[in-house]
Amino acid sequence: MPTTFLPYEPDQTFLLPPSPSEWLPENHLVYFVSDIIDRLDLQKFYARYQGDGRRNQPYDPAMLVKVLVYGYATGVFSSRKQAKKLYEDVAFRLLGAGNFPSHRTICDFRMRHLPELKELFVAVARLAKELGLVKLGMVALDGTKVKAHASKHKAMSYGRMKEQEQKLTQEIEALLERARVTDAQEDARWGADQGEEELPKELQRRQDRLAKIQAAKARVEERQAQADRERGRHPEDGQRRGDGAGRPFKRPFGVPQDKAQDNFTDPESRIMKLGGSFEQCYNAQAVVDADSQLIVASGLGNNAADNEELVPMVEAVKDNLGELPKRVLADTGFRSEDSFAKLEKYKEEMEVLVALGREGKDQAAIDPKQYPATVRMAERLASKEGQAHYRRRKAIVEPVFGWIKHAIGFRQFSLRGLNKVTGEWRLVCLALNLRRMWVLQS
Repeated sequence: MPTTFLPYEPDQTFLLPPSPSEWLPENHLVYFVSDIIDRLDLQKFYARYQGDGRRNQPYDPAMLVKVLVYGYATGVFSSRKQAKKLYEDVAFRLLGAGNFPSHRTICDFRMRHLPELKELFVAVARLAKELGLVKLGMVALDGTKVKAHASKHKAMSYGRMKEQEQKLTQEIEALLERARVTDAQEDARWGADQGEEELPKELQRRQDRLAKIQAAKARVEERQAQADRERGRHPEDGQRRGDGAGRPFKRPFGVPQDKAQDNFTDPESRIMKLGGSFEQCYNAQAVVDADSQLIVASGLGNNAADNEELVPMVEAVKDNLGELPKRVLADTGFRSEDSFAKLEKYKEEMEVLVALGREGKDQAAIDPKQYPATVRMAERLASKEGQAHYRRRKAIVEPVFGWIKHAIGFRQFSLRGLNKVTGEWRLVCLALNLRRMWVLQS
């Protein structure tokens, strides 16, 4: 008896148009994202379009928010790819509902509404708390380096800037002298100003390069001046320390080390160690709830060290959710006597456990007079209860960074500049939270 197959007629037309919702399972992530966003207050997204008298009708902000969030939740970060998915992917077409915004429209919407997208992250975290998913009994804090949208080969050291500035200045002067000689010769011969065509291009190229280097040099000097002010030094202090010994400073006020760098593509990014190499990066922070592994607070900076982030991130949890966690865990990168002392004002409602060194290495004795808060931290960590709690840190926060970088594939920012990159990081955390909530409730 011959084998029979299920009907397959790709050219068959439909009597009635099919509904895209029938092509996806009922528990698909796209429905969850759409339903959650419909529950949020999007009034601030709509406020930008009210009363401006525009003739062309804009796309509905709710649709664009859904496309952006679902794109980030499924690893589609590029606005070009998202615009393409609106034609080719059933889930994206369901969100678009017959709308096909261009990649420029999607990109502009994301850039224009970064503040509102930041607020959506907080709104979803609060919703998760209302649903009972976030308990705040224990949280873990950590940072991870994420590549900036800039190449490290577009960076230059301060010492190199000084060399290039001098070299380009000499070349520009030589070209200008050459132009003057050429003009004089041509004026004498033809009585008109007929310069070489290539000369202005050579001169303009060098002048543009010099302007970029001088701007980068000024940024590095301003950062160094700010760092000197934070250390208590002032421009009028002179070249010697006012500590009684009169020791000379290593460098004049506001003068960086020759190895200090600046990037021409994204000046606010910094060279940081990422894996086994050094890249242009930002330092992304996340506070993760132990019960749900949802991100309850996020932050981002361009300092590779984490030790200044402990207090801001803990207080961000309170700002976002209205209460402090019962216990905070963090690794030795967050060690800071000043931070420990500041957080002790919350000791009645919150316990903080921060490692004071790498595991398996002997710890040097801590001076109780100079570092009293660190001594008290060491005592908490030495107890059996403290050790048992701290051992859970890695299992709470490390998987979340793994999901971000490997599950959804976010390893590099699409935007440039600290403020814009901070907004994109919040968008990533928002998308991951929705994906995690979908898993928890399925």
